[in-house]
Amino acid sequence: MSNGILIAFEGIDGTGKSTQCRMLGEFLSGKGISNISFAEPTKGEWGLKIRRLLSQGRNGVSPEEELEWFLNDRKEDVELNINPALKAGKVVLMDRYYYSTAAYQGALGFDPQKIRKDNEKFAPLPDRVLIFHNSPEKSLQRIEISREKKSAFEKRDYLIDVQNIFKSFSGSTVRFILSDDTLENVHENVVREIKDLFKLNL
Repeated sequence: MSNGILIAFEGIDGTGKSTQCRMLGEFLSGKGISNISFAEPTKGEWGLKIRRLLSQGRNGVSPEEELEWFLNDRKEDVELNINPALKAGKVVLMDRYYYSTAAYQGALGFDPQKIRKDNEKFAPLPDRVLIFHNSPEKSLQRIEISREKKSAFEKRDYLIDVQNIFKSFSGSTVRFILSDDTLENVHENVVREIKDLFKLNL
């Protein structure tokens, strides 16, 4: 049983979730709340294989193999990073978690709900899932501004399918946040959606 709090930041690339993850970490630190951030794919053995695939293309790697890599990477992340931090009582901020795997791999034809269930057999359930969304066109604009080239997962039609799967997720822990606003306003919305997890007056 963990004493920590797990918050997942989800959504297609270009929605600003990584920036908001960092901003929340800084906000919590300013309130004296111990927190740590992890990003997936990780920089471990499996995560680096995934990152190469995203930047260089599949090169013969099947979608089934790719999904297996994501699961292996997350199992390693849970064992080495997430569970120890939760047991230490920290707030764990995840820049992507298994909802992303369900959405992105789901858009390749896999069953998103089965992916969620398979992950939840070993990965701790988030206390809050923040799903950021804006138009895929706007997300691609942000990606093109911030990076020289898009990854294998960043094509308009594919992103529309991914975002639709994200929008299909529901549950008491899931919150949707429109990211088409100023960083400060989006951050205020983030704080509003997570403050009930804390005894402090945020």
